[in-house]
Amino acid sequence: MKQICKMRWLALLAGVVLAGCDRENIVAPPESPAPVVDITNASVTFAANAPQLALIGVEVAQPRTFAVTHVTGRLIWDEDVTARVFTPVSGRVIATKADIGQPVSVGTTLAEIDSPDFGQALAAARTAVGNFTAADKTLARVHDLLAHGSAASKDVEAADAAYQAAKAEQDRALAQLANYGGNISRTNSLYLLRAPLAGVVVEKNINPGQELRPDMMLGNVPQIFNPLFVISQPARLWLQLDVSETDLAALQTGLRLRVVCNAFPGKVFDGTLENIANTMDPATATVKVRGQVSNPDDLLKAGMYVLVDIVQDERRVAGAGVDVPARALFLRDNDYYVFIEPSPGHFQRQKVKVGVERDGKAAVFTGVTAGQKVVNEGALLLQALVEPAG
Repeated sequence: MKQICKMRWLALLAGVVLAGCDRENIVAPPESPAPVVDITNASVTFAANAPQLALIGVEVAQPRTFAVTHVTGRLIWDEDVTARVFTPVSGRVIATKADIGQPVSVGTTLAEIDSPDFGQALAAARTAVGNFTAADKTLARVHDLLAHGSAASKDVEAADAAYQAAKAEQDRALAQLANYGGNISRTNSLYLLRAPLAGVVVEKNINPGQELRPDMMLGNVPQIFNPLFVISQPARLWLQLDVSETDLAALQTGLRLRVVCNAFPGKVFDGTLENIANTMDPATATVKVRGQVSNPDDLLKAGMYVLVDIVQDERRVAGAGVDVPARALFLRDNDYYVFIEPSPGHFQRQKVKVGVERDGKAAVFTGVTAGQKVVNEGALLLQALVEPAG
């Protein structure tokens, strides 16, 4: 037993000695060279094996293909192909002949209105036609009498004046009747409210028995006076956008629009930017922009709120700048800066002019070009090296 304990003790002592020998033979790793900092040019250069490089990430700046992204818009009827129908006469609605969603053509009867105003215009036109016919016959008879010496010149002059007056009154009465869409062949006061253009009935605010007045045409107070019918062509809608002033430089008419909505996720509707307003809303610092959207399947509805991408014209990509990660930017003396990596391990601070930040990306118009590597992690570390505190 004593022999076994002695052997264990010798083995333990040998292990301690060997361990001491290993510690003496450990070689310390070589220290990495310090980074080269050029304060004048605001640049930092690391050796290829510098451990600090593990804390620095870079990302390639991409050209901006979208000048404005995720702008909220509202769909409205295309006013170029929309008509709000009011009644030009007073009266009582006898019947409605069109309903919401019904296609109509020019002249389609929308409603029948029993109108004293229309009856009066019809009677005035028929009377004026009769008076003109009588004046025409009188003038011809007086000319015949004058030719046979049985009438004086003053009689011809008087008959001609009466003829001209009757003709003017006939023209006026027929024009008024034509404005109502009537003609003298009608025999009653039933006014036919007709569609002024082809399209689809998209709104209806009329019922049988309803009393109507022509002052309902005051469309500048729609909360009081609504149109009786609204006719439009839903295959094409207008799009109203409020665009920030910082994005105006990238806008021009004719740019392509990509429209998406919550009702149809994943489906993209194509459109075109058509108009940029000349005034700015001082409260929101935005400009009204109008676009046109194709809606061939009638999926989009007027009044919907949608998200819109305004696609930058490829010919103007250079002017649109680049997109860089928003976290790459840092503020110094009220100016924005980024660090770029012109070559491996070499980082250069660069002053930039920035635009709107969206979806973690910031628009940069000057200071960075497409394809350059921008530091997206560790920019503050580099800034601390270039400008150490204290």
